[in-house]
Amino acid sequence: MIVGLTGGIGSGKSTVAKLFAKYPNTAIYIADEEAKKMMNSSKEISDKLIFEFGRETYKNGELQKDFLAKIVFNNPEKLAVLNSIVHPEVRKHFQDFINKNHDKSLIIYENAILFESKSNLICDVIVTVFASLLVRIERVMQRDHCTKEAVLSRIKNQLSEESKMMQSHYIIINDSLENAENQVKYIHNILTEKRASF
Repeated sequence: MIVGLTGGIGSGKSTVAKLFAKYPNTAIYIADEEAKKMMNSSKEISDKLIFEFGRETYKNGELQKDFLAKIVFNNPEKLAVLNSIVHPEVRKHFQDFINKNHDKSLIIYENAILFESKSNLICDVIVTVFASLLVRIERVMQRDHCTKEAVLSRIKNQLSEESKMMQSHYIIINDSLENAENQVKYIHNILTEKRASF
């Protein structure tokens, strides 16, 4: 069973993914991490990014994340171009991951832009992680050492929390680690039982 795991920036998706990872019947795929690796290793991706965003996108063969971020974060059209280059390749890579983990009951596909990239269509179940706006802003400011304005700008480019939750089967309220852990356990038990009855 493929479980899409999403949520806005700072909602705590990675924390929730780690909680799911504790269960031996579960494999975790973090789309953002894999995308970053592929942007540094795939010539096909790097050629397309240089064509679209310029030679400054790479220096000595390494992706210049800050340069790219400045271009795309305040420009939805450029962000869409970036996603159209990277996400089809991530999708192919994920398919390989599924094949390698065929013995697992649950495969968690953690993706910040699950709906925007239409990756929800390959998932059997969708789980959205939710945290209040204030909590999210605080978490991202601490994590990325950036301003409140920078966080709000990034949030503005993402699909609204309401839209994500309306399209999800389960919602995890991530206001504390203990609470999140209990909700993950509950959802994991339900999905494992469902998988067994397939």
